[in-house]
Amino acid sequence: MKRFFVILLVVGLSLTLFNNKQTYAQNVNDNIYVKENIPGKRPVPFPLLREADIMWSKKVWQVIDCREKMNHIFYYPTADIDDRKSLISVLIYAINNEGLTIYRDDEFKQLMTRDEVYEKFDALPDTQQVTDPETGELTSRVIEGEVKFEEVTKYELKEQWYFDKQHSIMRVRILGICPIRVWVDPETGQARKARTFWVYFDEARPLFAKQEIFNRNNDAQRISFDDIFWQRRFTSYIVRESNVYDNREISGYMQGVHNLLEAEKIKQDIFNIEHDLWEF
Repeated sequence: MKRFFVILLVVGLSLTLFNNKQTYAQNVNDNIYVKENIPGKRPVPFPLLREADIMWSKKVWQVIDCREKMNHIFYYPTADIDDRKSLISVLIYAINNEGLTIYRDDEFKQLMTRDEVYEKFDALPDTQQVTDPETGELTSRVIEGEVKFEEVTKYELKEQWYFDKQHSIMRVRILGICPIRVWVDPETGQARKARTFWVYFDEARPLFAKQEIFNRNNDAQRISFDDIFWQRRFTSYIVRESNVYDNREISGYMQGVHNLLEAEKIKQDIFNIEHDLWEF
């Protein structure tokens, strides 16, 4: 009987020490202070805008290439590190946990499901036949799919440029964002590229505002994804503008280097319109 009580006492002490170790590990803060700025941040509100204030407007589509140095903040880290996430990681997390609405196209009319998004990344669960090491018989095992963040190397933005005569300034507002997947087809060995899903930008802004990104110069002065988009701290090139030809892309009527020249022409036209509106 005494031996039984001794065993219970030893087991109880062991569990207590184990729980204390777990509690201690969970309370570890990998920093010297508690971060409160970015986690509690809200998006910068848009200025009040009326239809009567819009003197001129045009919709354009631009592509952010994450291979450019200035755009690395959208691509890295390819795997989550502490409180750092890539842009695609934030979007996938929001789809799985925050109920972020996802769309098939940039008109934001046709909804997509989570499984359809994972299908775009070839990340749906797969059932495979494996051999049971004990019985030697074949059994079915479900292998969960995983989105490969490193395959998203570009993002497409749908924007609306407009001249606000109330404030006498040319402004731009992002309407939507679409991750572009670039991967190598395992069957053909050829590189492939495809748009995955569209997100209405205003709905995603609260999530972007609470996710900090890396600052090359100072870890104590990080900003959020919302700040990056708001301050236009990225490089991009135009691939389409609103036009009478079903909003066709530049690649539909230009080839090679002429694509970039046409994109620069559209950008210059927007600048000229702002400049001409100031002439008296």
